Amino acid sequence: MTADSPQTRVSAPARLLSIDALRGFDMFWIIGGAAVVKALAGWGNWPFKSEIDDQLEHVPWEGFHFYDLIFPLFLFVIGAVVPYSIAALRQRQEPNSRIYWRILRRTILLFFLGLVYNNLLRFDFESLRVAGVLQRLAICYGIAAVIVMNVGWRGQLFAIATILLGYWGLLAFAAAPGSSPGDYTKEGNLCGYVDRHYLPGKIYDEYYGYGDNEGLLSTIPAVATALLGALAGQWLRSGKTPVRKLAGLILAGAICLGTGQIWGEFFPIIKNLWTSSYVLVAGGWSLILLAFFYGVIDVVGWRGWAFFFIVIGSNAIVIYVAPKFIGFKYTADFLFGGLIARSGSFQPVAAAIAVLAVKWLILLWLYRKELFLRV
Repeated sequence: MTADSPQTRVSAPARLLSIDALRGFDMFWIIGGAAVVKALAGWGNWPFKSEIDDQLEHVPWEGFHFYDLIFPLFLFVIGAVVPYSIAALRQRQEPNSRIYWRILRRTILLFFLGLVYNNLLRFDFESLRVAGVLQRLAICYGIAAVIVMNVGWRGQLFAIATILLGYWGLLAFAAAPGSSPGDYTKEGNLCGYVDRHYLPGKIYDEYYGYGDNEGLLSTIPAVATALLGALAGQWLRSGKTPVRKLAGLILAGAICLGTGQIWGEFFPIIKNLWTSSYVLVAGGWSLILLAFFYGVIDVVGWRGWAFFFIVIGSNAIVIYVAPKFIGFKYTADFLFGGLIARSGSFQPVAAAIAVLAVKWLILLWLYRKELFLRV
């Protein structure tokens, strides 16, 4: 945990406010935003409540809902920050060896934090899930950062194409024992077979049972998600005009979306396998969302509304891990229980808002104290 000035951190030339706000927007849905919206839809008996409920849940297997964007969007934002971080270190004339050490240290610490999140400290190694969200973030960050260190945007674009085409070729033409090439079912896909036989740790049924959501092979295309973010970050750091940057993000997003949807007809959009078509669809929406946040916050200059999300984004890893150790619902009931009990039919909404408010107020306190988790 380090103390940095939030004003300096978010307004320095090496960083855009929109990136921090987009990270916070992404985390908002995880830390309670989805629960609040669902509760509001139920309380108000919105005519499209069932559609909202669907969009705020993961697709069971094939397809794409809004909630299937949350994880790749976070990974995309991590990638977008990489060019800024490396440029800042090089501006301070840090040697490459020291930059590589920083990348390695962050990768190891984030991976270890993921193991802690998966109950490593219980020392029940037979039940330990080695794979996980933070572990995938760590691996993809580390690989993407090394690639950005060594090749320019053309090399990164080539790496993305190679990864996505190579992954498609692997799953389309190689078969798990007892299955056939191009088997993308839960039971027969190659990724699940590799996870069941070679992934350390326990595979839980809730992670589709036949493999892990963040398994071995499916981590390969996730690197491409981080690299898409890195390309976006480099584009925003370029000397282009703000309007041209905005147009470039929208155009790239549309191309990714269109290509992903077409490819999805042959290589299905499946989050659990992180298929190449899924990478492009999620990347397309990530680029368009970044364009929106960049256009409104950094181009037009409407920044006040973004503070709510910036507070969340400034300590995103903290608030992701914190529920494993802090009873936020208990705290919300303790602080607001009386008010919630007297809210009548609004009670489910009030309860969801209370939990979200407790989390946000803790993050606000950390922000005001200039305390940010650096891994």
